[in-house]
Amino acid sequence: MNFIAWCIIAAEVGFWVVIILGLISRYILNRKALGIFFLALTPVIDLLLLIIVTVDLLNGGTATMAHSIAAMYLGVSLVFGKSMIRWADQRFLYYIKKEGEKPGKLYGYAYARHSLKGSFQHLIAYIIGAGILYMLILLVNDTERVSVFFDTLKLWSLVVGIDFAISISYFIWPRKMR
Repeated sequence: MNFIAWCIIAAEVGFWVVIILGLISRYILNRKALGIFFLALTPVIDLLLLIIVTVDLLNGGTATMAHSIAAMYLGVSLVFGKSMIRWADQRFLYYIKKEGEKPGKLYGYAYARHSLKGSFQHLIAYIIGAGILYMLILLVNDTERVSVFFDTLKLWSLVVGIDFAISISYFIWPRKMR
């Protein structure tokens, strides 16, 4: 596994560590400002990953799938980060602090709307990630060294399309309560 792949893993671990530290600070230690500080570190982790990838490529590195995944990770983290924090927040309150309502499951058209909202978020993450890839393509200015980025964009475009198709299918065949 190459250096960039390890950086992606470290960024993902770091993301969840600062979220957990933020929740513990907020709800166990009752230090709301410290909790906000930790939660605010999530975009800093994304920025560090982008800097590492950019420096690696500008120093002559050839783009790998790990570089592509880093750009995808950044887009997804920026767009879904707030909802992932909200998801963790609700579960921490209910399962750890024994407060609030049990996080519910969605069914029917409510689930379909939620899924479609997620597809639009995925599209925004794609636009951000594709923008980062395009920026890196322009900075490196050597299509041979960044050819994997074009393959990534093709595959990710297909995945976004499939995501929308699945979400739309829930309006036709709503998810039933189990």
